[in-house]
Amino acid sequence: MVDVVRTKKPSTHRHTPAGGAPTAPRTVEEARRTDAAEPRIDVAAVTDLLLGTWADARRAAREMIKDEAFWQIPGQPMAEHRARVYGQLRRFVESGASGRAFPKEYGGHNDNGANLASFEELVLADPSMQIKAGVQWGLFGSAIQQLGTKPHHDKWLDAVRTLELPGAFAMTEIGHGSDVAAIGTTATYDPATSEFVIHTPFRAATKEFLGNAALHGRAATVFAQLITGGVTYGVHCFFVPIRDENGRDLPGVTTEDDGVKGGLNGIDNGRIAFANVRIPRENLLNRYGDVAADGTYSSDIPSPGRRFFTMLGALVQGRVSLDGAATTGAALAEYIAVTYANQRRQFDSGTGTDEVVLLDYGKHQRRLLPRLAQTYAQFFSHDQLLRRFDGVFSGAKDTPDEREDLETLAAALKPLATWNALDTIQECREACGGAGFMAENRLVGLHHDLDVYATFEGDNNVLLQLVGKRLLSDFAARFTRKDAAALARYAVGQTAGRIFHGAGLRQLGQAVADFGSTARSVELGLRAEQQHELLAGRVEQMVTDLGIALRPASTLSPAEAAALFNEHQSELIEAARAHGELLQWEAFAEAVAGIEDADTRQVLTWQRDLFGLWLIEKHLAWYLIGGRLSAQRAASVTRYIDRLCARLRPHAQDLVDAFGFAPEHVRAPIASGAEQQRQDEARAHYAALEAAGAAPISEKALRKRQKEPVRDAAPRGRIV
Repeated sequence: MVDVVRTKKPSTHRHTPAGGAPTAPRTVEEARRTDAAEPRIDVAAVTDLLLGTWADARRAAREMIKDEAFWQIPGQPMAEHRARVYGQLRRFVESGASGRAFPKEYGGHNDNGANLASFEELVLADPSMQIKAGVQWGLFGSAIQQLGTKPHHDKWLDAVRTLELPGAFAMTEIGHGSDVAAIGTTATYDPATSEFVIHTPFRAATKEFLGNAALHGRAATVFAQLITGGVTYGVHCFFVPIRDENGRDLPGVTTEDDGVKGGLNGIDNGRIAFANVRIPRENLLNRYGDVAADGTYSSDIPSPGRRFFTMLGALVQGRVSLDGAATTGAALAEYIAVTYANQRRQFDSGTGTDEVVLLDYGKHQRRLLPRLAQTYAQFFSHDQLLRRFDGVFSGAKDTPDEREDLETLAAALKPLATWNALDTIQECREACGGAGFMAENRLVGLHHDLDVYATFEGDNNVLLQLVGKRLLSDFAARFTRKDAAALARYAVGQTAGRIFHGAGLRQLGQAVADFGSTARSVELGLRAEQQHELLAGRVEQMVTDLGIALRPASTLSPAEAAALFNEHQSELIEAARAHGELLQWEAFAEAVAGIEDADTRQVLTWQRDLFGLWLIEKHLAWYLIGGRLSAQRAASVTRYIDRLCARLRPHAQDLVDAFGFAPEHVRAPIASGAEQQRQDEARAHYAALEAAGAAPISEKALRKRQKEPVRDAAPRGRIV
């Protein structure tokens, strides 16, 4: 274990020199921060709020990973890191933490929400360990559970849970990543032997980037084009053994090691190719499609497209968990950066005072505090996403509409969370200067490991395109049987007050109740209701404009329609991103409305306003061009944000403390209290010199002391 000293809320404490009484506040800012009338959040209550519905599961996971056996070792060689992570998975099994989502009859707890909540916390220990666990139980095991039927569960699930059967999830190919429908691997049924023949027909069809493929996996859930009777029935999933008990490739199977990656090097990613590998007919995971002994294909879902998306939707938990894990990773970076900025001093104020704490600088507040507000929004929106996921996968709300909404919500939030995490971690790294670049302070390694989260489980832009298409389909449904003139009249009549949420996630016209006091949050306007109107109005207008632009596609040839869509693809993705931002803001507003403690509600209202105004500032050009904001009001947005940053500055440490991280989760020396000790030692040193009269004077002071009055050499003459 590391011996970590943690200084609680250092930014709000006055400095106490060695052997002396606390000094008076040194600046106006510090005087304001120490005002007893300043509202303060209930840190423990906010921690509960952030941990969300499955707080107990999260706390249990955090308690488990306090054991240093689960911690990443910076700079550890790849081979050793892989072995360490594999050993950590065995510890999961021993602790009963594996396969929590599996049915109870196979050793699980049948608790989908708690399973993902606890999984997301593992990023604090080692992202490689987290993703390796996700491959084994969240992908390989989940494919068997969600796409297979009871015979498959009986045969394999318990062995998957106990790690007796480590496996890979073989979907992605070298030639096709996000476009799963176009993968090249084939599974051709042979009725003479009642077997499927799994084959890689060309190099680009090789399965790629698969965790557990290079070393540890003994089987794989392989996605392939099912062919029977000369007909292709689309992508289905098959259980395929790939190695024997001694780790040797089985006949017809070729595995390759991906080697060193940009991050997550504790995972043995690799490639798999198949040369006419035969598996029993029963190894087809047949929940959504089956092949009889004579080769007849059957499915309860007659539409090939609907069947394909239903199968992929059964595996949506990967996107859900990445949304949560990325948010936790960003929170860790913010805890490190804010704690350091509350202790590290740099430059005096120019008036001969002590050096200034970094977080007292306006620019430092501007670079950290809006991102902190954004992370709060992500915690709240993620809990809503996780509740929706649990409702579907527990069966409590498992309807086609609920599944479609879940898929759309996950596709909207995962891109924002993973992109925001990378941006936040990098900004935190830079905010910590050279110290942030040291591996021991975790920020560089965290960025490397989370980099691939932006393309895990689907490229972010592709996911947002799916969201955009859903928004357009919802928009089109509202104007069925209406002519172009009616649509044009609607578009002209759009105002910021008309709310369109789309994606079935909010009802048209539903407003978010805001019980927080916003009177002091923005002095000149743009309070909660205006923020909501602007954010929602932007989504509505963007979707309306796209709907009008793409309306001619129905009368064009397929090639012309595709070209028209491609012309507006970037706009579609931007509309989907705006929709995700709106959902995050709404989740934040709903969380604030439920807070009972007045002080906590006040501070989090400021935090919510900062997030909303930051989003508006990012898109000021759009609001100006569209006439949604006047030039004067648009110019004031930045001033509002600066005021809110200053207002939230006294609460910054409380807000990151509320993440609830223990020293064993942080493990960054610059956030351990060591920096405060260094600063106190330095200040005590200079104070002692001053008290003893031994402090040297500066050259400037010496020159000033020695400087003689300037006198004219001779009397000035008078000019008459």
